[in-house]
Amino acid sequence: MFGFLRRKKDKAAAAQEPAQPSADTTSVPVLSTAPEPAPVATTPAPATPDPVPPAVPSIEAGVDVIGAKPQPVPAPGRPMPAASAASIAVPVDEVTGADGEAAAVSAERRGWFGRLKQGLSKTRSNLTGLFVKVTIDEALFEDLETALLASDAGFDTTEYLLDALRTRVRQQRLTDGEQVRQALRTLLVELLTPLEKPIDIDAAEPLVMMIAGVNGAGKTTSIGKLAHHLQREGKSVLLAAGDTFRAAAREQLAEWGSRNNVQVIAQAGGDPAAVAFDAVNAGIARRTGVVIIDTAGRLPTQAHLMQELSKIRRVVAKARADAPHEVLLVLDGNTGQNMLAQVKSFDDAVALTGLVVTKLDGTAKGGALAALAYSRRERPIPVYFIGVGEGIDDLQAFSAREFAVALVG
Repeated sequence: MFGFLRRKKDKAAAAQEPAQPSADTTSVPVLSTAPEPAPVATTPAPATPDPVPPAVPSIEAGVDVIGAKPQPVPAPGRPMPAASAASIAVPVDEVTGADGEAAAVSAERRGWFGRLKQGLSKTRSNLTGLFVKVTIDEALFEDLETALLASDAGFDTTEYLLDALRTRVRQQRLTDGEQVRQALRTLLVELLTPLEKPIDIDAAEPLVMMIAGVNGAGKTTSIGKLAHHLQREGKSVLLAAGDTFRAAAREQLAEWGSRNNVQVIAQAGGDPAAVAFDAVNAGIARRTGVVIIDTAGRLPTQAHLMQELSKIRRVVAKARADAPHEVLLVLDGNTGQNMLAQVKSFDDAVALTGLVVTKLDGTAKGGALAALAYSRRERPIPVYFIGVGEGIDDLQAFSAREFAVALVG
């Protein structure tokens, strides 16, 4: 199954499963290679009632339903693709576990990992070049400090990594530049690992996901990609176009709905909370697997818009008391240290449960993710997905080990 999507297991089935290898050798998530669904033309809703309970009437006039008719409910007990150790593979010189054995990825994942490495190539070359034919002395640590600060790791994170690295060099008596590089990579893996966590997509029905982010971060595009992956896991999906004010936002989400054959609840220029309320009620009535709510892009400094975001969360809870189950913030990987301020502001407003970091293929820096992990040590917010391109499969599960290899080599 997808590394970022966790399924609940039947106890009897779980008891029959063989013991899994340790996390050190299977830390790289596995992705299915099922073909993406062909685009389906948008058709109006049929005149006759669907064989599912009707959606709850809108609390606002003018709410539209865009796209294909409601998807059928998957049959109970439908088998899901399994992630076996034998199906995972990766070159030994790229990602290795603590015991030196190769961690594994599919061919699809390997290609994606190559794009991640390319996106972070400038930072990696700045760092790895320091360890070639070098004397392990204070001059090396000064050069490392400069390179880490240039990667947007920030002063506090850089100081933490260098202090920890000095300790390991002394305790393990490291005298070779390659040994020090590997020690730095290990420290990064340890720092980033608390951010590595999958979503339990069977936690509720419907699982209500609320997606937030600033304009231009790739929020709506990430929603479309996530809907595609969820469908590959056998989940029916309903989208809510809560970004009712940005020009073409409704149309953009509708296009993703058409590509994925997913219905979209939308309302031009209306109340985003009303659209979210309608979508959750429709998801409950139709027994939809996942309801994904797009919200208007906003800056953390726009107090009135942040208050509106809090309102959407409160209204969603009126439709279903335990919703939203996931509140994700989409972050542009090019924003560097500004990511930390965004996370704090949005977390204060809506209590984030996860993050999506996009556009890592277009940034020369990646240290900000290490800074995020260090700044959130007391309450880590998982990075569920990272994106490295515009392709529908370019949104992938975050792996601490992969990211550290891409960043440090």
